[in-house]
Amino acid sequence: MSAAFVVDCSVAMAWLFHDEATPKTAALLNRLATETVLVPGWWFIEITNVLAMTERRGRITPTQSDAFIADLGKLGIERDDEAPDRAFTHLLALCRTHRLTSYDAVYLDLAVRRNLPLATLDGDLRKSARKLGIRLFG
Repeated sequence: MSAAFVVDCSVAMAWLFHDEATPKTAALLNRLATETVLVPGWWFIEITNVLAMTERRGRITPTQSDAFIADLGKLGIERDDEAPDRAFTHLLALCRTHRLTSYDAVYLDLAVRRNLPLATLDGDLRKSARKLGIRLFG
């Protein structure tokens, strides 16, 4: 099955934190009953970091993190591992041109390279995607 869109960490976190959810993020999650999303390999590390930080701050418990991870495991998530090979060329150029972090540039590059819509709540990333003509969700 080929991926329907690229999803970043901000959207995935809206699936966990109900106060960050919107009707659009809920609709994206519902789509994953029948569709697959594409994420960079980095996505799993980013999700882990957010879970660890929010546990540390007392916003969620380890049990809630574990349940969220189990829920993610039930979704159609395809991992792309090309970012490290593109870091000093394509990603750095995107960072320079769009004034993005390398972490956000990974999502932008993936959406461009695979010609897929991007699901993000990040304002700077959305702005850059619009400039490149990438369809947006979220």
